Amino acid sequence: MLRVIKWVFIVALGVILVALGLVLSRDKIAKSAMEQQIRAQTGMDVKIGKLSTKLLSPIATIENLTLYNTADFGGTPFLNIRELHIEFDREALAHRELHFKLIKLNIGELSVVKNDLGQTNIVNMMAAAKLKPPTGAVDFKGIEVANFSIGKISYLDLKNQKNNRQMTVNLQNQVFRNLNTPGDFYGAFVLIWLRSNAGQ
Repeated sequence: MLRVIKWVFIVALGVILVALGLVLSRDKIAKSAMEQQIRAQTGMDVKIGKLSTKLLSPIATIENLTLYNTADFGGTPFLNIRELHIEFDREALAHRELHFKLIKLNIGELSVVKNDLGQTNIVNMMAAAKLKPPTGAVDFKGIEVANFSIGKISYLDLKNQKNNRQMTVNLQNQVFRNLNTPGDFYGAFVLIWLRSNAGQ
């Protein structure tokens, strides 16, 4: 079931890119504005429990973010992020370099849904989404420390509920250093999978 890891990897990167674009935005950041932009970029309804950021601060924290599936996929919760905490290097950003000091991502639950037409919500979302890095030719220079936590991964088949299943990953505070390429991210999530009950 390493394919599930690819799903988590894609969704995690997508959410980080959306949040990053908002944190680096020149506009005044507010929870309602963030919800509106995430809806525009993903096509999904979203609710954010709390957004903490300070003007001129290189730190932002989002708590209790829930993305909801579209009507084609039952309108159920798709992704629950308990916490996304980002600390980036402001000096590097001044040189158009994107260097994270810390990313802490705590995924409570990810729900993969297959609809009556045999389509999955993740593939559908990624095809329609506008998940792009911030504009302005910013070069990605890696992440010093990444802290990942994953609770559950669910699979729902709207056509045949006998195929429904849930995997309890339940791994907390998995720390990785120097993630500089997509391959580094994928390797980190494979290690998380192998360490989890689901990987046994």
